[in-house]
Amino acid sequence: MGSELLLGLADKSLTKDGLRRRVEQDFGLVPVLLEGTGSAKAAVRYGCSKVLMDLSAEHPKRLYRYMDQFVGLLDSKYRILTWNALAIIANLAEVDVDKKFDAIFDKYYGFLDNEYMVTVANTVGNSGKIASAKPYLIPRITKELLKVEHVHVTPHLTEECKRVIAENTIKTFDLFFDELEEKEKKKVLDFVERQLNSSRRTLSEKAKTFLEKRR
Repeated sequence: MGSELLLGLADKSLTKDGLRRRVEQDFGLVPVLLEGTGSAKAAVRYGCSKVLMDLSAEHPKRLYRYMDQFVGLLDSKYRILTWNALAIIANLAEVDVDKKFDAIFDKYYGFLDNEYMVTVANTVGNSGKIASAKPYLIPRITKELLKVEHVHVTPHLTEECKRVIAENTIKTFDLFFDELEEKEKKKVLDFVERQLNSSRRTLSEKAKTFLEKRR
């Protein structure tokens, strides 16, 4: 059964939606998808990881037992698998009764120093879910997100990319700003204020709107 599903993905006789529906009928197939993420065929590994990401959002309790395997995917040589793992882990934070995320907090936020913009942006973008699931981590999350101003420019992360990341960071702060202590609020407001004169119009507008709501 499992090999047939992966073959179906490979030859396109089975769509990702079709695979998701099959797994929703039998969550015992989740290990097959995890196996598929290691496939040499791009259609299989990316199809499986996409389905796992969708399932983690809709059925986090069903996928939580595989949390360790998803953490392992963070180290994949394929960036898309890393991006999907970042999202999956954030989706599972709400059911993380064993605090497995807490144990990998530094590893997770280490991706803010990644050379690829999309990796950094995914880390920032998923932080709202984590903050909502684990409000006691909000001070640590805030401290990490404030570092995005200082990410290194690389061939895959330009100054304009940094401005995109700053804009995403403001959007994330908007989700839990009211939960911050006053000292943390000031640091966030200072960060946002520094974006007011950005050459990126949407960033400066986002900063202005954020500050008008808070001051």
